[in-house]
Amino acid sequence: MDTILIIDRAGTIPKPIEAALADSGYQIDICAAARSALHDVDWHEYRLVIADTDLPGMDYAQLLAEIRSQTPHLPVIATAETGSVRGAVAAMQAGAVDYLLKPVHPETLVLALQRARVPADEGSAPVETPKAGTRDKRIVTRDPQVRELLQLAENVAQSQATVLILGESGTGKELLAAYIHHHSTVSANPFVALNCAALPEQLAESELFGHEKGAFTGAVGRKIGKFELAGQGTILLDEISEMALPLQAKLLRVLQEKEIDRVGGHQPVPVDTRVIAVSNVDLKQAVAEGKFRKDLYYRINVIPFTLPPLRSRPDDIVPLAEHFIHKFCRENRKPGLKLTANAARKLQAYRWPGNIRELENTMERAVIITNGGKLPAGQILLEDEPVGRANTIELRPGMSVKEMEKELIARTLRKVNDNRTQAAEMLGISIRTLRNKLKEYRQKTAA
Repeated sequence: MDTILIIDRAGTIPKPIEAALADSGYQIDICAAARSALHDVDWHEYRLVIADTDLPGMDYAQLLAEIRSQTPHLPVIATAETGSVRGAVAAMQAGAVDYLLKPVHPETLVLALQRARVPADEGSAPVETPKAGTRDKRIVTRDPQVRELLQLAENVAQSQATVLILGESGTGKELLAAYIHHHSTVSANPFVALNCAALPEQLAESELFGHEKGAFTGAVGRKIGKFELAGQGTILLDEISEMALPLQAKLLRVLQEKEIDRVGGHQPVPVDTRVIAVSNVDLKQAVAEGKFRKDLYYRINVIPFTLPPLRSRPDDIVPLAEHFIHKFCRENRKPGLKLTANAARKLQAYRWPGNIRELENTMERAVIITNGGKLPAGQILLEDEPVGRANTIELRPGMSVKEMEKELIARTLRKVNDNRTQAAEMLGISIRTLRNKLKEYRQKTAA
């Protein structure tokens, strides 16, 4: 059953409407306040929202803007006790897809829902978590294990315990770290990220802990390190496995004593910073190989998280792809694109060794090279697609564009076992255009 959220200040709906919605296959959640409704939208997979235009504590336009920022494609129907042309226009301008006057007749409401509803088989908007960190990125997921992990992260965020996030490259470890900070009691304080692999060894200590004027050649003034910049916020130590062993010993002391020593300094500086460490390698193995301190490993491994690779969360592939399509269409000022069924199947069949980062890059490329309202499978270029003489069209001097076109169509048809619908989709043309092309080739051959 599709679930819809009804936001009504009364907190209830008439029994006839409740019965009509149930008979039409809808499950209902009811909320009386805008703020709590926004929380529900964050955490539940709603197909549609019905929201009263007169809610306490929040302007209707602001409510719809907040919903749009969290789930851009979620349809919202406006309801009002007293209607006016101005009120209807304002609701529609705010983003509502329909405007209904109370009391709403049950049949009228069901018809409005049918008009506004986004069918599940057409790729409804993914569930998106709230804004994380300072860069307006979101964790998009429908996968049960990732949802469970996010719930655990939200609970852990309330503590000051050190967190270790493990996972393959490109799985979203930094996003999870920002998510934990966002849900913590210090979310208003800085979130400072530092990539340990990118630090020159001779400058790493200064970057982390700062230095005093004259501490070394070139130290012309005092420098505040990342720990002090984070203050009572959160510091993210990305790729912590790449940190040099001498610096690991100093980091261990910081975690134990809650104080840092600036390079060239004479007095320790107290710090109260939440530490989140991130690694894409097995730290246990690094300890066994003598590349990582055992005592530091146990100190940062207080609360461990492991993000699963994209290949083990197939339900997230298409929602993530749609999220990136929306993002890159907006960035490139292109009209919205919709994944075709074959394109979705192609994405789901791929193993994604580069995880979400690879998917994002793939969809950016596809959006840039695609024109029209649909994004066909042929526009999605994957790393493992065979490349070579047998799979490329041989260009000969004097070869016409028509000849190249004919060869491309012929090879595409062979690849899909003469399925014209699938071939047209891969080529990015209509089935009618493909039929006309084939007819033209037959006529020339007959002549």
